[in-house]
Amino acid sequence: MSNVDFADIRVSQQPIAGQTVPVAVVPRIRKQNYFAQIPSALQTLWSGMKLTIGYFLRPSRIVTRQYPENRATLKFPERYRASLRLEKDENGLYFCNGCRSCARACPNASLIVKTRKGLVTGKNELDAYVWRMDSCTFCNACVMACPTGALRMGPEFESAVYDRRLLIYTLNRHAGPTPDQMAKLDEEARKQVVLEKRGPYDGPVPLAGVAYPNIRPIGPPPSAQEDNA
Repeated sequence: MSNVDFADIRVSQQPIAGQTVPVAVVPRIRKQNYFAQIPSALQTLWSGMKLTIGYFLRPSRIVTRQYPENRATLKFPERYRASLRLEKDENGLYFCNGCRSCARACPNASLIVKTRKGLVTGKNELDAYVWRMDSCTFCNACVMACPTGALRMGPEFESAVYDRRLLIYTLNRHAGPTPDQMAKLDEEARKQVVLEKRGPYDGPVPLAGVAYPNIRPIGPPPSAQEDNA
């Protein structure tokens, strides 16, 4: 065991790669003999034992999560990021209008937003919102860029899979208008709106036959499925 006196560290200018840069020069470490290391070793041992004994006498202070035994009671901080969600109103309509602001803000193209023309509203409606969890860095840029508050990071962290293609899936469970678009329709027009169901692996995802860079698809592409229908 050895120590360094930080007061002896000095900064000097040295040429590196053709440029003069400031470099911290650390003096040689002063080595200690065996017996001089004993007090420091005993102090380190006591520090660790004191913490362990404290937890033994007062278990309520233990901060280690007893997972998975405590799965039902797990609580996460409000800003914990583990999964991406699409927000809905009380009627189950998604706030996302397909503007793609989130996709443009994503630093590594982990979002694919597909829209369609609404037959009743005549406006662009959300068709499929694909999230590439396999490449997402959970930076929250998409949530901050969304102008309608349609996105939120949630605490669902259990996402282990054997095939990374399972981590590319569709977030919305139906395609259709936003609450604002629906509110502008009269009662008769609202009855004509059809919310088409979407499954997690519907749309442009590998499990529906769509290939991604370095990711092979499973099953025929959507066009072939439509032809065979």
